[in-house]
Amino acid sequence: MKYDEPEAGEWVQPIRRGYKMCCCDCGLVHKMDFRVKNRRVQFRVFRDNRATAAIRRYRPARDVTP
Repeated sequence: MKYDEPEAGEWVQPIRRGYKMCCCDCGLVHKMDFRVKNRRVQFRVFRDNRATAAIRRYRPARDVTP
């Protein structure tokens, strides 16, 4: 599965349901749903264990120690 790789601080326009975000450091994948309620944006997040395992299998985590 392919994931977008925006630059740090770059704005991203997600889809409304089932948007998947992958942490570039540890490979943890979250499924995010968005909605607008009372003219405010809300989102909910679920960890996607299967996608996380697939990413970590083929792309090792990056070392982020200073």
